[in-house]
Amino acid sequence: DPNITGEYQVDGSGTISIPLVGRIKASGLTPVQLERAIAARLSDGVPKKPGVNVQITGYGPIYVHGEVKRGGEYPYKPGLTVMDAVALAGGYTYRADENKAGLTRAGSNLERVFPLDRRVPIFPGDNIRIPERFF
Repeated sequence: DPNITGEYQVDGSGTISIPLVGRIKASGLTPVQLERAIAARLSDGVPKKPGVNVQITGYGPIYVHGEVKRGGEYPYKPGLTVMDAVALAGGYTYRADENKAGLTRAGSNLERVFPLDRRVPIFPGDNIRIPERFF
């Protein structure tokens, strides 16, 4: 339907607003799950078997700071890890503690510290902090 076809952005509360559907929770859902949720909302109306297609056109950024060469905002790509984020930021400074990283998930104020000898996945909106080592 041309009245509802378009690009919609997930807001800070994790919802999207679509004409004829209203506000619907998108955070935590896969594209297929979101398609089903939108179709279920639409099937309550005139179309009995609505066709819904959801594609992700872009992700929110990640943030890397602390003891990296070029701290800042970087584009998110699916599959990124903390080590990938460090590489995006130009690598470590000479003062960096290369054994651990602080990670604050989007929407949280709690920083968790992870050892860097394992692959730690990151998601859009995450903040990665590389601490200074103590000599």
